[in-house]
Amino acid sequence: MILTPVTTNVEYKVFFGFCGLGGGAIGFQRGDPRVGHLQARFRTLGGFDVDPRCVRDFTRNVGVPATLLDLFDREQYRDFHGCEPPMDWREATVDDVRRAAGNENPNVIFLSPPCKGFSGLLSQKLSLTPKYQALNRLTLRGLWLMLEAFADDPPEFFLLENVPRIQSRGRDLLDRIIFLLNAYGYAVAETIHDCGEIGWLAQSRKRFLMVGRHTAKVPPFLYEPPKRPLRAVGEILGRLPLPGDPIGGPMHAIPKLQWKTWVRLAFVEAGSDWRSLNRLRVVDGKLADYLLIPETRWEGSGRLGVLSWDEPSGTITADARPEKGAFSVADPRQEAYEHGYGVLDWKQAARTIQAKSLPSNGPFSVADPRFAGHEFGQYGVKKWDESAGTVTSQRAPGQGPISVADPRMPEGPRGPHFNNVYRIVEWKKPSSTVSAGHGPSAGGLGVADPRPPDRDLFRKYFVTEWDKNTGTVIGGHRSEEGAYAVADPRPQWDRHSNNLSVEKWNEPSKTVIAGGKGVQGGWLSIADPRIAKSSERGANYLTAGHYGVVPWDQPSGAVSAAAGPDNGRWNVADPRLPQQDAKLVAIIRSLDDTWHRPFTTYELAALQNLFEPGESFELDGKSDSWWREAIGNCVPPASAKAIADVIGTTLLLSRMGQTFMLSAQQIWVKPLARAISVNVPRPPTESLSLEILND
Repeated sequence: MILTPVTTNVEYKVFFGFCGLGGGAIGFQRGDPRVGHLQARFRTLGGFDVDPRCVRDFTRNVGVPATLLDLFDREQYRDFHGCEPPMDWREATVDDVRRAAGNENPNVIFLSPPCKGFSGLLSQKLSLTPKYQALNRLTLRGLWLMLEAFADDPPEFFLLENVPRIQSRGRDLLDRIIFLLNAYGYAVAETIHDCGEIGWLAQSRKRFLMVGRHTAKVPPFLYEPPKRPLRAVGEILGRLPLPGDPIGGPMHAIPKLQWKTWVRLAFVEAGSDWRSLNRLRVVDGKLADYLLIPETRWEGSGRLGVLSWDEPSGTITADARPEKGAFSVADPRQEAYEHGYGVLDWKQAARTIQAKSLPSNGPFSVADPRFAGHEFGQYGVKKWDESAGTVTSQRAPGQGPISVADPRMPEGPRGPHFNNVYRIVEWKKPSSTVSAGHGPSAGGLGVADPRPPDRDLFRKYFVTEWDKNTGTVIGGHRSEEGAYAVADPRPQWDRHSNNLSVEKWNEPSKTVIAGGKGVQGGWLSIADPRIAKSSERGANYLTAGHYGVVPWDQPSGAVSAAAGPDNGRWNVADPRLPQQDAKLVAIIRSLDDTWHRPFTTYELAALQNLFEPGESFELDGKSDSWWREAIGNCVPPASAKAIADVIGTTLLLSRMGQTFMLSAQQIWVKPLARAISVNVPRPPTESLSLEILND
């Protein structure tokens, strides 16, 4: 008989102050601590927040109603808002806190009060103003209200989460909080942890956490959560749709930044920050060594697009070609083209002769049985004893019967007459006479080279480094036939005579050479001063308007069938260039061949572990700035789960009567000697409020 252990579920209740959108509550609901046969589960009683959007987000994300509650006292309200509260406003009381918790006593209270006054993003001078000092005091008031609300059955744990700088800017406040918790029987510890390490996130998020353990109700130590290495950001973002994909919703839109910001982002090295820009050379406010140029991309441009037969075409442009857009069609009239490259039988009648009777346009080829002896027979070879056909201007074997079967293949002292064709010389033997042949089939020699290089000898388009030896020189004479290119570090144009050379009108020309396929290959250009004035007759035809630019406020010429930027006035001086402060979305391919862009709001939520890739996620309203603020303020659920697991383990140990557990983890909250040896009576509420709250 096999005995299956029975798991006993133990429920613990948790309440959230300053709850935000509910990240901490989501994490506690995911917690599943276990000790022996006991399994702990956390039930959320609710939460409160002063922002109605947070209340709605918490209710939707957690599934438990949150309460709209302002914890300011009247003086704090005046200091923060700079005015008196409205007539229907009143100070929150302990009864309001109890109602927010459903009139139940929680085992754990998790506080995440406002941190703006302690953040390093706020200057020290501004943090000392009455507005932010009032916001800071809100933490102490909120803690005191909750201690009083549940004083009859104190929670086993108080957790207060904030930014690490609270230990310096809010030291006086923390000392008061510790004194307050000690007075209610709590042992307190201050820790700094990385939410990314305890939650296994793809971000490093340093946070402050104060843990208060009620020593009378929870004797065991509280151990720190285990730490794990941070994940790569690509592990998360790689599982999300690309920015702008409708699947991600409105939160997955790329933020519109100023044009100058996009340019700066493009030149910041990955993993660095704005200090990368200090290494760029700027002359007269412009980058001296780099230039931004438009990039032709095939994705999403419709290139090589094929339209259905029954759908309309896109706008016809001046350069409508298959590789330029969706300018092809799936033509169902297959019978019209079924004879493309068709070959007619010798006895068949020919089809109608068209203007373009090409083999690819129809059955315009014939199986001619008159190959032998036909005067136009391609690759024809005449017998030795036959007469030759008419001598034409053609000169290649593929252009007629101009080859002969020559029986004269005598062996002489030097061997056959064509003994060097495709000849390979052994490495250890002397070469034959070097002839004028320029290829293996024309008498050029080859060698069996035993020195195989560490790369393919005949790799096409291979570029040899300047300080490396080249491969074997072969008979090919073009770059695609072998390694005939070199990475030349001498880029000065004057070393390559005549390239893009423009001669002055009143000076002699350089030597006219035979090579080159354009102005960039050696052809010369001239600075011709004879530009016809627009008022002269025939001016439009003297220059044809090549590379012509039409002003924005003038009409264009007649649109021709081959209108291109270089064959007429088919360019426009468009004044709609982005200004330096114009906000837009730009894709600039950076020097590391990546797109440097800001995170979308949807991606920030994923990095905060608010949802798993593939899950839907949304927040209240339509304000992107509000979404980002709410996401940045929340506790990552994965980190909250790690905290919930160690809290739950400690609560289960206390339930089982154990006061010690062997663990390799660091102790988080150690018992204070004073808290163990002395029962500290709770001071009267009035004296406590006078001494601490109204300092």
